Amino acid sequence: MISTRILVADDDPVVREVVRRYLERDGMTVIETADGPATAEVLARDDIDLAVLDVMMPPPDGIELTRMVRSGPHPDTPIILLTALGEEDDRILGLRSGADDYVTKPFSPRELALRVASVLRRARAAPASAEEVVRSGEIELRRSARTVRIDGAAVDLTAREFDLLAFLLTNPHRVFSRNELLAEVWGWTFGDLSTVTVHIKRLRAKLGAAHRIDTVWGRGYAWERADSGELPRSSAAEEPHRAD
Repeated sequence: MISTRILVADDDPVVREVVRRYLERDGMTVIETADGPATAEVLARDDIDLAVLDVMMPPPDGIELTRMVRSGPHPDTPIILLTALGEEDDRILGLRSGADDYVTKPFSPRELALRVASVLRRARAAPASAEEVVRSGEIELRRSARTVRIDGAAVDLTAREFDLLAFLLTNPHRVFSRNELLAEVWGWTFGDLSTVTVHIKRLRAKLGAAHRIDTVWGRGYAWERADSGELPRSSAAEEPHRAD
């Protein structure tokens, strides 16, 4: 049986060692790199299952590497970024660059291991038993192929963007708070809610005029909000933070 291979890229050897020990405890194989060039070389080989990248390591840094992966031949590689505590701009920029998640330093190694397991689980999830092809207006989403087309033209989505769109398309007209989307799409009961906000913004941008993601102020987001009548309310709804 082939072990899950995780790339841990950080210029701090202590961070790499601690993360490696926790991931190996979960039965994973860890490949370590300390700078951008060595990390880019590993990413180009496409023999890893997930990458944990430090935003601040010697260039190309984690954000640059994320952009390279998303525009390269293996765009679906799951990526978790390590960012400095309080550096919100780095976190938002990392998510906009295509990262699936981020963890702020200093962090709990166990929390990072749980995030790694969660991202891997979502990336490997088998297609739901629901309808294989889902359509909404000009959008066509195919679950098993994990493809999205608008009027026949392919749309390049990250794994998490695809999961978010699939969830919204199969639950139209219902309002979901960011907490609920974090639980349903990311599989987390904890985490920074701005992750959801950024992914919604990126999804809207990629779908362009075909998107039907409405902000329902004080409650959350809905796909194809009805023009009249009350929408079914989801529990624990809240006003989106910085939603666009």
